[in-house]
Amino acid sequence: MALLLCLGLTAALARGCLHCHSNFSEKFSFYRHHVNLKSWWVGDIPVSGSLLTDWSQDTMKELHLAIPAEITREKLDRVANAVYQKMDQLYQGKMYFPGYFPNELRAIFREQVHLIQNAIIESRIDCQRHCGIFQYKTISCTNCTDSHVVCFGYNCESSAEWETAVRGLLLYINKWHKQDSNTSLISPSFTCLEPPHLANLTLENASECLTQH
Repeated sequence: MALLLCLGLTAALARGCLHCHSNFSEKFSFYRHHVNLKSWWVGDIPVSGSLLTDWSQDTMKELHLAIPAEITREKLDRVANAVYQKMDQLYQGKMYFPGYFPNELRAIFREQVHLIQNAIIESRIDCQRHCGIFQYKTISCTNCTDSHVVCFGYNCESSAEWETAVRGLLLYINKWHKQDSNTSLISPSFTCLEPPHLANLTLENASECLTQH
């Protein structure tokens, strides 16, 4: 499996992703206001209401991602539409027997978490189809602002492409770390990637070098 290196990213805070979708507020406002019509048992109402109210915050708690939660708009639309479809179908039914409605909400919630996890990870894995620095536009699940993910793909077809990719990585690192005009072109932390070492540089050596700094 190709190894991905994600650069210059910050950890996401405890927020969800679905709340960044344009229809989220309208949809979940409807779901919360009509929850009292969905169960014969009064005890289901506060439980279901709490699930809906805490949906966004609980989503991030359950993602357990080692990478920041940043999702493309296309994939966010796909996840949101799948969730709304399930929720709308659930709300089309009449009153349910005790315990059924909150259990169905939990099932939809868990499915949503898996969809978001897969969407975020799939975008990162797609990086392996590129050679060198690559970036794609995303939405930050932390604050719903436009963002982008920068990663390094190892899918180079020749040694020349690999050397070009590494040089591009060095340029990115230098730009990222540069503090003033007197900064060295090559950061001392990355001497293992300097030109003298490029000829015999292997994927394992590059990965070890980059992950140590």
